[in-house]
Amino acid sequence: MTRPPSQASRLRLVPMAPRDSREPGRSASTLELFFDLVFVVAVSIASVQLHHALTEGHVLDGLATYGLVFFGIWWAWMNFTWFATSFDTDDWLYRVLTIVQMAGVLVLATGIEPAFTDADYTVPVLGYVVMRLAMVAQWLRASRSHPSVRRTAHVYAGGIAAVQVLWLVQLILPDAPGRIMLVLLIVAEVAIPVIAQRQGTTPWHPHHITERYGLFTLILLGESLLGSANAIIEAVHDTDALAPLVSIAALAFVVTAALWWIYFWPPHHRSITGFGGTLRYGYVHYLVFAAAGALSAGIEVQIDALTGHSELNDLAASYTVTIPVAIFLAGTWWVAIRDHADPLVNTVVPLAAVLVLCDPLVPVPVTLTAVILVVVVVVLVLHPPVSSPAPPSPDAART
Repeated sequence: MTRPPSQASRLRLVPMAPRDSREPGRSASTLELFFDLVFVVAVSIASVQLHHALTEGHVLDGLATYGLVFFGIWWAWMNFTWFATSFDTDDWLYRVLTIVQMAGVLVLATGIEPAFTDADYTVPVLGYVVMRLAMVAQWLRASRSHPSVRRTAHVYAGGIAAVQVLWLVQLILPDAPGRIMLVLLIVAEVAIPVIAQRQGTTPWHPHHITERYGLFTLILLGESLLGSANAIIEAVHDTDALAPLVSIAALAFVVTAALWWIYFWPPHHRSITGFGGTLRYGYVHYLVFAAAGALSAGIEVQIDALTGHSELNDLAASYTVTIPVAIFLAGTWWVAIRDHADPLVNTVVPLAAVLVLCDPLVPVPVTLTAVILVVVVVVLVLHPPVSSPAPPSPDAART
């Protein structure tokens, strides 16, 4: 007797069972790469608006707005990435829900400028809610597909849905209560995975997840390369500042290349061993990503300062580059380097993060930073990562 097709098979859906954490050859899918491409738009707009805010002297307001906007970008990206490493089915429904999230990113991106100029977060919040509600649908589907993750998926879906309602409520609150609630909502968002995973840990693929983080880092560093190119373009139009602008372009390129070298030096996949390690790796990357995005804005501020188009003095303009570099170095060292380095590397990298803050004391901007980072790269070449035992299986962590 022929067994009748299931509802899932009739709809041409693949059961959303947890994927094998040791699946060979697992890499980023074309859908994930397409997903990242949309985020390039939001990151680029946020960096441009931060550049404008810093150049006009609105430092504190600009940094606060950038931090909030970038949280929405990062949190939506990170939640999709960790869900995908566990449950990516690549069927039509999974693709449609992912595309809905991409549409939410574009909505968020269109509201970034009003957030900076008028402190109006209405459009970014609406775009963010669209992304998160699509994620709720994904978790509900996962809860129906496999009993082993049902409780965890229900906590995710319920927690995310409840917080999205509160995001909409926050939009209609007066300024002071709205700001307090904004902080509480961010805390609630980052607490959801901690609470949900205690119901049962979902599996992750170490190589796949760290590849995804690496690809997003490349996107952000690419923004800094754009700043380097802009310095050359500006030099063509401003011959009076030709030498300083060309110097900024060359030094910015060296800094960006060195940061790439440092970030990809350690074996990232060995840094997400156990629940605590995954939380540290995932959450501290907010600082790494935000710093990489802010670096491109800092390079643009340096260009403006050299051409007389900035409200910041030379000292303050230099810090718009050195502070992001220091945060990027410290964050990368904390989440990926320190557990796989010898004592010399574990001294040099955090020390470099401190020393780059002395760069504004040097007459030529970015010079000291570039020299320090080159020294760090040389040390890393001479001292390869320390081998460590293979990480335990994420599937084993669930039992």
